[in-house]
Amino acid sequence: MNDPTAPRGNDAVENEPVEPALDADDVVARVLASADSKAAGYSLFRSGSAQALQTQASGEYDGSDHDGDQSERADRNALRRVGGLSTELEDVTEVEYRQLRLENVVLVGVYTHGTVDDAENSMRELAALAETAGATVLDGLLQRRATPDPSTYLGKGKAQEVADIVKALGADTVIADTELAPSQRRALEDVVKVKVIDRTAVILDIFSQHAKSREGKAQVELAQMAYMLPRLRGWGDSMSRQAGGQVGGTGAGMGSRGPGETKIELDRRRIHTRMSKLRKQMVEMKPAREAKRANRKRNSVPSVAIVGYTNAGKSSLLNRITKAGVLVENSLFATLDATVRKSTTADGRLYTLTDTVGFVRNLPHQLVEAFRSTLEEVADADVIVHVVDGSHPDPVAQLATVRDVISEVGARDIPELVVFNKSDLISDDDRLVLRGLEPKATFVSARTGEGIETVLTAVALLLPTPQIELDLLIPYDRGDLIAVLHDQGRIEATEYVEAGTHVTAFVTPEIEPQFAPFVILSALSA
Repeated sequence: MNDPTAPRGNDAVENEPVEPALDADDVVARVLASADSKAAGYSLFRSGSAQALQTQASGEYDGSDHDGDQSERADRNALRRVGGLSTELEDVTEVEYRQLRLENVVLVGVYTHGTVDDAENSMRELAALAETAGATVLDGLLQRRATPDPSTYLGKGKAQEVADIVKALGADTVIADTELAPSQRRALEDVVKVKVIDRTAVILDIFSQHAKSREGKAQVELAQMAYMLPRLRGWGDSMSRQAGGQVGGTGAGMGSRGPGETKIELDRRRIHTRMSKLRKQMVEMKPAREAKRANRKRNSVPSVAIVGYTNAGKSSLLNRITKAGVLVENSLFATLDATVRKSTTADGRLYTLTDTVGFVRNLPHQLVEAFRSTLEEVADADVIVHVVDGSHPDPVAQLATVRDVISEVGARDIPELVVFNKSDLISDDDRLVLRGLEPKATFVSARTGEGIETVLTAVALLLPTPQIELDLLIPYDRGDLIAVLHDQGRIEATEYVEAGTHVTAFVTPEIEPQFAPFVILSALSA
């Protein structure tokens, strides 16, 4: 393979042989071959439907033929968007935030540091994001520069190459691998003559498709508004039109003096108003969410949060352990709303498992802020199960990305169990590499069931254990207390006597008071 890091000098084209064309359906190979070739900067492969990065064999097992959510999938394929806030019905293009449709796209990327492998993995991920959003990836171009061009993101020569690719393949959208400044997007769009969006817009688009709960939809809409706000722009003189100062819409009157409010100012004010309303709604939802968590804490039910990179198999693992029926798709961000299910340890202790939103490199800061309420489930957990796609070409980056977000929500000190999922797709050599990376990690396959019992055993060891030993004589008519001991304590011995059930058990400080009337002997365990 040619080294794409070699200097090209003002984007000059070097005439080297183009590598043979690849399978039309292998989008990643097309993109990387295009980026790797120093010939014309691209190769005109046959257009066709691009495939997801994972093969069908990597699809996750859902525990049954029906996961309970098939009816949602058709709805999820229909792209839903935030309603426009334009002040005029006919002016539907007032916002620079471009909504991704079922489009033919070309990917572009600039990397300023790191290795070419890192840049290629980022492009692979962008291709998967575009496919998840419903687009067809036709081709791509990757360029190394000291810094992205402040005007057109790519250098002028490379921007023109992208324009040639777009024209030759009939693409209607260009997607940049990093977030573009509004001026960069406009300048690049002027060169390529088609719509230009960035990685952030694609991720927001996917989130808008997958949000299901009222809170999830509000979080996504708030993130979209935060992204849209600095990208308001005028079309022709539409944004310079002024409103205000007129009485009843016609004629002048009191208050008509002064310049009034330009359309862009009015739309900006409407977005601010909508964002304030969304924040208020999310604040109103917070007490109910906190009450549920407080109830679990009050009942001394430990919690386990399942976190990981998007599409690592978190929902599949939850389904395999609890038969939860959570939607499982071989796509990015299939889960946005936290799902909580009950489970028990081998010795009968009750705990909860929470499936959380997946992470991705360069996750837009708007989404981190918007989904902070969902991520609170991670910060309040007693144990974190960190699921990593063991078959992914760059597990190190996945681990680092997830741990960065874990630290950001204040959960870095919580006990962590690393689980390499999709073990049925991992070679023996790769297992050795992963074992060196995380010596205490567990290998599992949510599809075949390999390693599930090992994970459950490890979780049980990490969960907080009852510390207070009680010797109890519980009347036979208080079977409810025996049930509490089974769910939230640990029973060491049971003897049935004439006066009731003689039980030796360990309990937590939270539930100890309710057993005080029945104590024979109590002492702190060593």
